Amino acid sequence: MKTKQIVLASRPNGIPTLNDFRSENIELNDLKKGEVLLKGLYYSVDPYMRGRMNEGKSYVPQFELDQPIEGGVLATVVESKSDLFKTGDTVLGALPWSEQMIASEKGLQKIESTVESLTYYLGILGMTGLTAYFGLMQIGKPKAGETVVVSGAAGAVGIVVGQLAKIQGARVIGIAGSDEKVKMLKEEFGYDEVVNYKTNTNMKSTIAKLCPNGVDVYFDNVGGSISDAVIENLNFHSRIALCGQISLYNSTEIPMGPRIQPMLLTRSVLMQGFIINNFQKDFPEGIAHLSKWVNEGKLKFTETIVEGFDQLPTALLGLFKGENNGKMIVKR
Repeated sequence: MKTKQIVLASRPNGIPTLNDFRSENIELNDLKKGEVLLKGLYYSVDPYMRGRMNEGKSYVPQFELDQPIEGGVLATVVESKSDLFKTGDTVLGALPWSEQMIASEKGLQKIESTVESLTYYLGILGMTGLTAYFGLMQIGKPKAGETVVVSGAAGAVGIVVGQLAKIQGARVIGIAGSDEKVKMLKEEFGYDEVVNYKTNTNMKSTIAKLCPNGVDVYFDNVGGSISDAVIENLNFHSRIALCGQISLYNSTEIPMGPRIQPMLLTRSVLMQGFIINNFQKDFPEGIAHLSKWVNEGKLKFTETIVEGFDQLPTALLGLFKGENNGKMIVKR
């Protein structure tokens, strides 16, 4: 059986281009015991994929040249030689960017949805929601009455972080990249105030005005000059959950910024980087809380769904231009 896949054609230098990807047709092997033939339904597109396009060791294996890009995929079982899955089951796994693929039963999760959309399992009830939950609750530890600032607030993780902070009774300030996103975050997701960093000429002063009592928790998805401005406004004993640095992912040189160690030292600030697998043993707890709040209507989500398997590279590049509201997903 033939299928189409998208592979890494070259390692990008700086911002990736469509030339760094290649579409090709391949022949699938026959099924072996313990394997399933899957048809992709929805493909998750995430900022961390940019780091995997580079050479060098990291917390997750790098993508190999001339091999398919891999990420979270919701798929349907077309044929099964597994005792765990039958034809027609919907599964979630870390799978290749391929229209159809053969996968081992190991590492696949059967999805029996109790929410309105299957895609929630790529987002708010998947790695996105869990990243927001554990980063905020385990590192940020917001208390009622505190001020939480979230950069990349209109991204998939940021939307969830803000709502979780509100559930904890915090005041929440977001940073986003358009007036449309500012309006969305305030009207739909409960942010108290939101700054458009693209039109703001003095982020440090603006953060100070919006946070008159200082910043107690900073959930950092962005890094760069935006984070410099927030860090200048940190309170004593504040906490920084270091989740992403998307403003720096395409840098070809190491940028020089303010030396933040004196600020962290003199104000007794905790800054902790994390990846979601740090909390893997606690995933059931996180999913239980997130599911409860979703079903109670306390936690909402938005997605940018791009139609067409061939649009996967374009969707990934769109993340670095801020073209997504919430989770970026490609529908086959």
